[in-house]
Amino acid sequence: MPSPSDPGAAAARLTGASVRRTRPLSGAVTEAALDDGRVVIVKREDRPGAVRAEAAGLRWLGDARAVRVPVVHGHDGRWLVSERVATGAPAPGAALRLGRALAALHRAGAPAFGAPPPDGPEAAFIGGAPMRNTPGQEWPAWYAEHRVLPYLRAAVDAGTVRPVEAAVVERVCARLPALAGPAEPPARLHGDLWNGNVLWGADGHAWLIDPAAHGGHRETDLAMLELFGCPFLDRVNEGYDEIAPRADGWPGRVGVHQLFPLLVHAVLFGRAYAEQALAIARRVP
Repeated sequence: MPSPSDPGAAAARLTGASVRRTRPLSGAVTEAALDDGRVVIVKREDRPGAVRAEAAGLRWLGDARAVRVPVVHGHDGRWLVSERVATGAPAPGAALRLGRALAALHRAGAPAFGAPPPDGPEAAFIGGAPMRNTPGQEWPAWYAEHRVLPYLRAAVDAGTVRPVEAAVVERVCARLPALAGPAEPPARLHGDLWNGNVLWGADGHAWLIDPAAHGGHRETDLAMLELFGCPFLDRVNEGYDEIAPRADGWPGRVGVHQLFPLLVHAVLFGRAYAEQALAIARRVP
């Protein structure tokens, strides 16, 4: 009898196809070749709600018919089976197309800031950290309450940020209505858009994986992509602004949007990311 921890058995059960071979890619990710010719990725996730959140996010992003995301072939409480993307090398043309696709994705919209994907849980995740998708109508207040302050408090509780330092970030949160730029409707975000979640496909297109999808401000996705580096980022920005130019003054807002991912990383990985977040907060005029 197959083990419940066997990724091959999970792939067979969730796709209805026999598995010809498997190849581990990491501790939680396995590639499986099916007898119908498909090659799939089998991902194990034991945190309650994590698979549901990822599957719902991929489908919601795919429904926009803007960015390329892997097809979800099946999932349950522990396993996600999705299309395998054949990868190639980053290229300027692919980066330009990615920027245009992100603009179209964001324009697809969301019901509210913080809105989860349809059938997605409110208690979701960003990487290894919990993330609550609690809807709100005004971006500055929502961003402070549900994206910046929860991770700042967690970092203080862990001793990664000192209370006196936290006050610097709290002052930025209090000033967000003045810092946010013109009001915009909620965008449909990938939500964890760093370069590791961009696959440069052999087909000449960029594909997005591992979303923390929710309704948010479109500049947050772009600021995260800039924070952790992206090949040909200038072409991504060029393609984006061709389709949906950002409001004047956006370069001065990048740091505000980067506070969220930096504080998530501070909670997960420690002091170096906290220092980056504090440096950004201190530069805010």
